[in-house]
Amino acid sequence: MGVLNGKYAVVTGGAKGIGAAVAARFVKEGAAGVAILDYDLPLAQKTGAALGEGVLVLACDVADKESVKAAFAKVYEAFGRIDILVNNAGITGDAMFHKMTDEQWERVLRVNLDGTYYCTKQVVGPMREQAYGKIINLASAAADGNAGQANYSASKAGIIGLTKTLARELAGKNITVNVLTPTMIETDIILTVPEENLQMIKQMNPSRRLGTADEVAGVILFLASDDSSYVNGAVIPVNGASRT
Repeated sequence: MGVLNGKYAVVTGGAKGIGAAVAARFVKEGAAGVAILDYDLPLAQKTGAALGEGVLVLACDVADKESVKAAFAKVYEAFGRIDILVNNAGITGDAMFHKMTDEQWERVLRVNLDGTYYCTKQVVGPMREQAYGKIINLASAAADGNAGQANYSASKAGIIGLTKTLARELAGKNITVNVLTPTMIETDIILTVPEENLQMIKQMNPSRRLGTADEVAGVILFLASDDSSYVNGAVIPVNGASRT
């Protein structure tokens, strides 16, 4: 018996990194069905195949409203309901503000913030009707501001504001909405940092190491479970005590 027995979940950006770790943890904890939505369908299919039965893999561009609608329609057709939504899909497009292009700004905001909105919009109505739901969003410590990431910081700050608002709106319907702000997690993005800089980053963190996708997934599992029934509107850092 797992803590998610009988529950149906959707994980966006579930092909790799934190999303893949979350999908794996949900399967392990007895979820009746887990849908992996990702822009990279071949990679998502590989991830889903490794997790076995009960995993639905769908192509989805969260920045495209119609793509999101189509993907969620297929999830509802397959599962009948969605109990848990993890809005994990996100991108970066770094540049100092005076050099940032409109396309860099718009693309990051569309994927990170609009994508969270589009996906959440697909589940809020049904969750209200079933009087149950867990929505977990992924933001970042960069929401407090980070040089070279005006677009990313703005998108993640927006997700935090959206989370807190929805938590207040939906609490009376037995729906919780929480957000994580992971920092320096060992994913593909952070591993592109030059080794010398990476070692410096590790030394700046009191834990002297990077976090892992599995460690983030463990916190998400708690928020997806009924153990977190009175945790709502929380902004939870997963950062090894780092301030950035």
